[in-house]
Amino acid sequence: MKIDELSFEEALSKLEEVVRDLEKEDISLEDSMIKFETGIKLSSHALRKLNEAEEKIEELTRSEDGKLVSKELEVNTDS
Repeated sequence: MKIDELSFEEALSKLEEVVRDLEKEDISLEDSMIKFETGIKLSSHALRKLNEAEEKIEELTRSEDGKLVSKELEVNTDS
């Protein structure tokens, strides 16, 4: 499965695997570099998924008559 097809949870799980692999003492430099590059891609993908989810979040508020209403959450994308 391609990285861009992974869910947030799948990407995070695979990223954790990469970190465990990189912590092993017997990994070669070449394998470390490949794992590191994969980790960067997984991290970027997970962040993208998280940002997409954040944009969809709605904030619940109470109207003047006490009813719950939803409105789009304002997301600061300057960072």
